[in-house]
Amino acid sequence: MVFDCHTHLFGPGHVGGSFLADAKRAWGEAYELIATPERHWEELKQVDGAIVLAFNCPATGIIVPNEYVAEHVNNHREHLFGFASVNPHDADAPQQLEYAVKELGLVGLKLAPIYQNFYPDRAEYFPLYAKANELDIPILWHQGTSFVSEGFLDASRPAMLDPIARTFPDLKMVIAHLGHPWHGECVSVIRKHPNVYADLSALGARPWQFYNAMMNVIEYRVPEKVLFGSDFPFFTAHQTMESLRNINALVEGTKLPRIPEEAIEAIIHRNTIEILQLIK
Repeated sequence: MVFDCHTHLFGPGHVGGSFLADAKRAWGEAYELIATPERHWEELKQVDGAIVLAFNCPATGIIVPNEYVAEHVNNHREHLFGFASVNPHDADAPQQLEYAVKELGLVGLKLAPIYQNFYPDRAEYFPLYAKANELDIPILWHQGTSFVSEGFLDASRPAMLDPIARTFPDLKMVIAHLGHPWHGECVSVIRKHPNVYADLSALGARPWQFYNAMMNVIEYRVPEKVLFGSDFPFFTAHQTMESLRNINALVEGTKLPRIPEEAIEAIIHRNTIEILQLIK
């Protein structure tokens, strides 16, 4: 079984603001970000299932509504699992999350401090985490860098999640992208907390960083805490698998250590559904 724990939908009008402006600056004026449900489903046929993420980030210009994700995953219930997103600045964010889970059928929460401009370790946001804990759903965090000029970079360090994990030890959490470029810090967090994991999505395009991140994973003996994810539509599951399986090509002919093949295949075939308890 291959399960992609990190995929996105981006419908018409969902992406604007500083995110789109900065993307055009980085990749050209012709850049647009569209990942319709139809395209998502066609691409995701290459795996056995996936998590689909809503995104509520008005601070940087991305709003993918919970309802949009819920409609898509409800059309493919056997394969797709939707994660809600709420704006943590909203006073009723915990209630919004409860509605998304109980009424829309979503099974997790996506938060992204660098896109939502909030410091996750501050006390005013803990009622939202308490609600996720009460609902028994996981949180997937974008704790890592981004090109968005309006984002709070200092809010995106993986260590920001340590007080949350200590306060809610049973709350399952996933740190996206191995917390790049702070992969050593990410590995420290997932090693420390039994219910905190990481995914390796979006790292295949940076082979040296990817190799070093995975070597940290191996040296700290936590490969079982790493989940497979692509970050579709930025990358596909096939591209991510290929990058992971070819990771040792970078060190061929050198004395640098290799990432064990068995660890690579175990990550690709990890039973994320069971680990995150997406089916009750």
